[in-house]
Amino acid sequence: MTTCTLSPDGLAVPPVAPPQPMPEAPTYAPLRDMQRPGYKAMWIGICLECLEFTVFFAVYFTARWHYPQAFQEGPTRLSTLSGLCITLVMVSSGFMLTRMVHHLEAGRRQRATVWMAAALATGLVYPVLKIFEWQWNLAQGLDASAGIFVVVYYYLTINHFIHACWGLMGMAWILVGLCAGSYSADDCRGPQALAIYWHATDLVWLMIFALFYAFV
Repeated sequence: MTTCTLSPDGLAVPPVAPPQPMPEAPTYAPLRDMQRPGYKAMWIGICLECLEFTVFFAVYFTARWHYPQAFQEGPTRLSTLSGLCITLVMVSSGFMLTRMVHHLEAGRRQRATVWMAAALATGLVYPVLKIFEWQWNLAQGLDASAGIFVVVYYYLTINHFIHACWGLMGMAWILVGLCAGSYSADDCRGPQALAIYWHATDLVWLMIFALFYAFV
């Protein structure tokens, strides 16, 4: 039952409700407590890879600055179809790796294994296409004596080829681990690191395609 008090003037004063406690402010985990996908060493390696290709692209733009005509005509000498096929293979393999990580994080290791096998099978098409492209180039006379554009083209694509082969070896390693039951939803940093590395390699290839095949 609510009672009222009387003021000195004889007027009824309604009771004052007790103060309500303030709601607690939401708390957020500090950044250092948030789990980073993959391994710190892989992130360092990706940063070094980006730094390495920054130097390579600096060589490209320096040569393009001094020999604009050669770089203007250069893309017409390459096989655009080969570049498009390699782009499709790289991006498709990266998508499959993303699906693999998604299923592994959800605890569906069997599906993750299937996607990992598909990503590796698709990725292995890349070196086959690249070797056939280089053979086609040589048949067209595009060797180290074919001018500055071709020299810079080999300089970047061979280095990218090496990095992509490292990624393919990583895919084979992760696939063996998945088949052996080494990874789970609680331990998937290895597959995450591989997917991140391959996406970085994809990004480098897209830049190579734009500069050498499409001349952006």
